[in-house]
Amino acid sequence: MDFESFRQAVLSSVRQHMSAYTSASDAIWDHPEINFHEDFAAETLRGLLRENGFAVTDSLGGLPHAFRAEYGSGRPVIAFLGEYDALAAMSQQAGCAQKHAEKEGAPGHGCGHNLLGVGSAGAAIAVKESIASGVLSGTVVYFGCPAEETASAKAFLARDGFFDGLDAILTWHPWDYTGIWPGGSLANVKMIFRFRGQAAHAAGSPHLGRSALDALELMNVGVQFLREHVPEDTRMHYAITDAGGAAPNVVQAYAEAVYLLRSPRLEDLADIRQRVINCARGAALMTGTQVDVEFVKGCSNVLPNTAMEELLIRCAHSIGVPQYDEEELALARALHDSLESPETTLARISRLCDSRTRAEVLSHQGEAMYAFVAPHCPTDTPLFSVSTDVGDASWCAPTSQISAAAWAADTPAHSWQAVAIGKSSIAHKAMCFAAAVLGLSGAVLMADPDALARAKAEFESRTAGRPYACPIPKDVLPHG
Repeated sequence: MDFESFRQAVLSSVRQHMSAYTSASDAIWDHPEINFHEDFAAETLRGLLRENGFAVTDSLGGLPHAFRAEYGSGRPVIAFLGEYDALAAMSQQAGCAQKHAEKEGAPGHGCGHNLLGVGSAGAAIAVKESIASGVLSGTVVYFGCPAEETASAKAFLARDGFFDGLDAILTWHPWDYTGIWPGGSLANVKMIFRFRGQAAHAAGSPHLGRSALDALELMNVGVQFLREHVPEDTRMHYAITDAGGAAPNVVQAYAEAVYLLRSPRLEDLADIRQRVINCARGAALMTGTQVDVEFVKGCSNVLPNTAMEELLIRCAHSIGVPQYDEEELALARALHDSLESPETTLARISRLCDSRTRAEVLSHQGEAMYAFVAPHCPTDTPLFSVSTDVGDASWCAPTSQISAAAWAADTPAHSWQAVAIGKSSIAHKAMCFAAAVLGLSGAVLMADPDALARAKAEFESRTAGRPYACPIPKDVLPHG
């Protein structure tokens, strides 16, 4: 089959299953689950894939709700990544352009993973159907990946070898525009610092006390000074999760903080991590306290693959971005107008463009939905300062992802606006568009040895013989 024949086959598959995909996505939106508790979402996706002929292996690496679904045999092996976890305390009424929780304090799909997981499954099903009909030869795999937001489950899967032996990996993410995330992402590590001292009466016998809170504050001061002496694209975030109590006349015997460190380069992050740990140890030494460091999770930076990015963009143009009716645009406009001082996505994208394409991109400013494919502008600088455990998969095999406009223009991820639009026809159109783009790209990679060879050659060049080095130590278990 030629490219056009694959395009028609994929579109036919997505249209045939559109009702099932919409129902599955909405059901997952209705049952938001977080951090290895994705019982409903995982079972919904496993059921969808089993019904379409996939063999499912559950509990990969002992991770709850991580699974592998596959169909076919032999090479090439083309994989799709799915996510389905929600975010804590992000409950929001569907279709409501004002902040209004369905249930206060409950989770919500503020990153669109209800769409992501189903869209990737739709792509895998489209490729499977071409294998079943004898048009394609090879193996298609879908990885169900829980806890992306909180635990970087894909990093644990990569560390333990579950992405070994793949020829290419594809995925997508709901966003406010359609295009490639150029430049990859930021690697990160998350650690908990627990200081233990000696309690004492702060007026009667302060000399007997050893303040864990003092130690924590000194650590934070040390990290503030460290900021000047790390690469400028480093991000160092922290939260004090236990200050030792509310009594000011007691020397606090316990204090705790969580740190999240980010860098575009995994090798830099290893050094930054150690220097932050040294700040904690120095603070403990100064105060006569003890500090324990618990490694929670980490993920690698995404390794770009321009060859696969170009294929995704070609397929996106051939599928054609969704168009919207007046009711859809009215919802998008209302959600856009509810944003507070957003920096437009178009401004970010335009910085990477030449003068001609910059003018083309900026011509869409003011639109409620960005209904165009952003130009592909390869770069080694991340467009967004975000982290994703897709990065760990990208060090195991050639990997690429595309975003699809599922949110109103300029909507940030992890916002109530992203939750509100998640069951709308706008979101459904983005999900089915992404399924078609990924499915077509996967079919081309499976059918065209030259396309796959270009992706693999670039992967080998970028890794330069360096083996994947997972940022998570072997003895660290996932936090559920």
